[in-house]
Amino acid sequence: MDRTALRRELEACIAAFRRGELTEERLRGLRDRLDAERRPRQDLLYLQTMNTSLHAPVRGMTRVIDGRLDEGPMDGEEWPYRCVLDAIRDGWRVIQFPDLGLLMDETRAMGLGCEFILEKWDDS
Repeated sequence: MDRTALRRELEACIAAFRRGELTEERLRGLRDRLDAERRPRQDLLYLQTMNTSLHAPVRGMTRVIDGRLDEGPMDGEEWPYRCVLDAIRDGWRVIQFPDLGLLMDETRAMGLGCEFILEKWDDS
């Protein structure tokens, strides 16, 4: 239910209340429609790559889909994306690029380094 439809339904309920015609059933029906409405959901995709290039081969992947952690297939050949650019082409948006500061000193690996974080929004 979009905001305009919701506003109209609430105004109709107010008018019915003023006329003494508002029923509990009508209010419960409105509540049930609101409960059934899905809120926008953010899914995340973490891709670890060999270097900072969008074309670099993916070497690790984790997803958060519908609020659940999904490590994905164990076999890298079954991963849905071979590189970050494949994910972008599939509608994922990059929200964090690799932290280049972690790549400055090879003797002290302090993190994943070449990790891209991408997001998708589901409004349905």
